[in-house]
Amino acid sequence: MDLKQIRYFIVVCELRSVSRAAEILDVSQPSISRQIQLLEAELRQHLLRRTGRGMEPTEAGLRFLSHARALDKLANHARQDLQSFQSPTQGKVRLGLPPRIARRLTPLIVQEFRAQMPNSSIRIVEGLSADMRGWLIKSKIDLALLYDPTPAAMLSYETIYREDMVLAYAKTCRPRPPKNIKAGQLERYPLVLPSRPNSIRTLVDRICHDAEISLNIVAEVDVVQTAVETISYDQVYTIIPRSAIHDTPHRKELTFSCIKEPVIKNSLVLAMLVHGANPELTQTTAHIVRHIDMAKYMA
Repeated sequence: MDLKQIRYFIVVCELRSVSRAAEILDVSQPSISRQIQLLEAELRQHLLRRTGRGMEPTEAGLRFLSHARALDKLANHARQDLQSFQSPTQGKVRLGLPPRIARRLTPLIVQEFRAQMPNSSIRIVEGLSADMRGWLIKSKIDLALLYDPTPAAMLSYETIYREDMVLAYAKTCRPRPPKNIKAGQLERYPLVLPSRPNSIRTLVDRICHDAEISLNIVAEVDVVQTAVETISYDQVYTIIPRSAIHDTPHRKELTFSCIKEPVIKNSLVLAMLVHGANPELTQTTAHIVRHIDMAKYMA
């Protein structure tokens, strides 16, 4: 067996899907299936079975999964140790941030990290939450701030900030919504929203589905700031975190309505691998992030 086979097996077990694992790992489905077949042949055990809930480990697969996670953790530690050995600094931590969060928090995080870990280095990686969740699973980053991530047994989650979502639009937009709008009234307005699996779209779809609300989505724009720019020039609306309005140069031309009944709140979550490499640097960085006054920097 090799580390690639072990990693593929772990990710398939976590996601219960070969196709989703292939998407996260950026390899073809046949490649994953072939490597797992080779692993099963070497172990002389069936490790996975297909059920109505997806791919699940067999009894032998569950037994092997604990060993696989331990081996994967050990390999990550070895990789990090050799990287630290080759570097003049004592280790590097990789922190993923959504672009809007990165603009606000990077200077503070870097300053605090240098003060607490002067002989180590930090790399800030920007990306969409759905992408960074995959990077975490693939060990391309050590920890990240994610918006409303889907569960994964390989990852630990800790909510550090929640923010109201609002209906945003140009001040010249007609019809002009009231300052407080019920969620059921959102279907009256032509909306520009990101496509799935963007965290905003996933959150809004879930809330509206539960409330039996049918949205009028006239365009899908995957980058939040581009969506905000779009509503500055057209008679359309969008649903975004309240603080996102302040990130556009056209903010003076925009306004918003608070969404009620139900209130829609996003969750900014600190995510880490349960068995990640370089736990000291990762925990130090997580401590720095936890102690940021998010309300101050997101205002």
